[in-house]
Amino acid sequence: MALDLERCIGCHACSVACKVENSVSLGHFRTKVYYYDYAATNPFNQKPTTRRAFLPTLCMQCADAPCLEACPTDAISRGADGIVRIAESNCDRSRDCIKACPYGAIHIDPVAQVADKCDFCSHRLDAGMEPACVESCPAGVFAFGDLNLPDSAISTFLARRRTELSVLKPEEKALPQVQYRGLGSVAPRAIERKIPKGRNHDPESYEADTWAQLPAAAKGR
Repeated sequence: MALDLERCIGCHACSVACKVENSVSLGHFRTKVYYYDYAATNPFNQKPTTRRAFLPTLCMQCADAPCLEACPTDAISRGADGIVRIAESNCDRSRDCIKACPYGAIHIDPVAQVADKCDFCSHRLDAGMEPACVESCPAGVFAFGDLNLPDSAISTFLARRRTELSVLKPEEKALPQVQYRGLGSVAPRAIERKIPKGRNHDPESYEADTWAQLPAAAKGR
C-alpha cells in the first residue's frame, strides 16, 4: 500500500469506514488520521500563515514486525501475502505487542479483551474487494493491490512515484510495507507528538486539539 499525502484532505472517511467495517470498539481506531499545525509562508504575500499537515496511519504490515517477535504466545503471524494478522484465540493480552509497535497500531479491544489492529480488511480481500479505507477515500489517497500484477493500482503508482516515496520511522528498522508520498519533515511530527513508542492510540492524547475544540464554558471562561 502507498498513500499520497498531497491528496489527503483530512476528512477521516478512512477512519470511519474502517471502524464501521470492522466493528472497532468505542474509543479505538484501526485507521487514524493525525494532523499537525505548523507555520508556513503564504506564497502570495510572503506573510507567515498556518498550515495543517494530515497523516493517515494504519498497521504498516512490517516485513520485520516487532509485534510478531514480541508476542509470547505466537498469536501474531505474517502471511504469504505480507499481511500481519492476530489470532485472537492465542492472544493472552500481555500487551507486549503494543509496547513493541513503534506506530501505535495495536490496541486491546475492551469488549473481546484481545489485541486488535488493521489487517487490510482481510475478509474483504478474500471476497475480492479492497480495504474499506481504500474504497471510501474521496480524494484517492490510497494505492493498493497486488505487486505481482503490473496493472494493479499499487504497481501503477509505484511505477510513477517510486523515487518520491518514503516510510515512517525508518530508524526502527521494522521494514514497514506502507509507503508515503509527500511525507517530508512536517507530517511525521503529527504522530511523533501523540504516539510515543510503546503506547497505543489513546483518545485522550489529543490534549491541545481537544482543548481547542472545547466550548468556552468547559474551559472555565
